[in-house]
Amino acid sequence: MLRVALTGNIASGKSSVARVWERLGAPIIDADALARRAVEPGSPALERIAREFGPQVLGPGGGLNREAMREIVFRDEAARRRLEGIVHPEVARLRAEEERRLEREGARIVVNDIPLLFEVGLEDEFDVVVLVDAPEAVRLDRLVRDRGLDPEEAQRMIVAQMPAESKRRRADIVIENVGTLEELEASAERVWRELERRASE
Repeated sequence: MLRVALTGNIASGKSSVARVWERLGAPIIDADALARRAVEPGSPALERIAREFGPQVLGPGGGLNREAMREIVFRDEAARRRLEGIVHPEVARLRAEEERRLEREGARIVVNDIPLLFEVGLEDEFDVVVLVDAPEAVRLDRLVRDRGLDPEEAQRMIVAQMPAESKRRRADIVIENVGTLEELEASAERVWRELERRASE
């Protein structure tokens, strides 16, 4: 089974590529969805987080109070690393579980949608890394125009991420998203056919 990682910085168009691939039959494992599952009420990871950071990180229903957790980790790098040390191994376990299930079902390709692939150092775990990228000015414009963000806030979000240039050097395939949605979808389809070709070799 060909294991593909799909990644891209904010407003790059990664989600649009994932939707095209899903439509073409790609099984997609969403890292963000796994991260939410990892800390569901009653999960061992959530219990560890509550022990580590105190009951104030739990909401009224016993789930993770994401806002309270964000407040802590944005101010404190060591706290962020402690949180990642709890959540990341659980996400990895859930991912491996999903991949085994898909392999049993006969999937020839599995796509892992991982926004922070390079940031968390997972790029070497996959057979192919596909990066979706767009120039910074284009991404800034999309955040302001499509998501209604304040330009300064949008710029802060872009700057907070690892620069796309260093990701481009480490990706196996780069999908350029500088034109229309239709052009992006056509590029996504071409790359999917290439992945299918690699999977059948």
